[in-house]
Amino acid sequence: MKPGIHPPYAPVVFRDKAGGFAFLTRSTATSDKTVEWEDGATYPVIDVEISSASHPFYTGQARVLDTAGRVEKFEKRYGGGSGGASGRRSEGR
Repeated sequence: MKPGIHPPYAPVVFRDKAGGFAFLTRSTATSDKTVEWEDGATYPVIDVEISSASHPFYTGQARVLDTAGRVEKFEKRYGGGSGGASGRRSEGR
């Protein structure tokens, strides 16, 4: 790596406010807030909205979309696909 052009890469704690989950990693991100970690050292802390501890996909609370029901609802409302865009060709061409 070329010296003097890269930001400092140091330990940082990322904390999920919603999930009550925090992890220590290395990052170029910095913060003015600090937290005392399990090892007794003080690290900068970055609060995040969502992490794997609170994201619905990873927690198993994700909703499955009913795409078949949506298609049926669309067909019921707008006529059901018997002559869509491919059936509207001009005979003069």
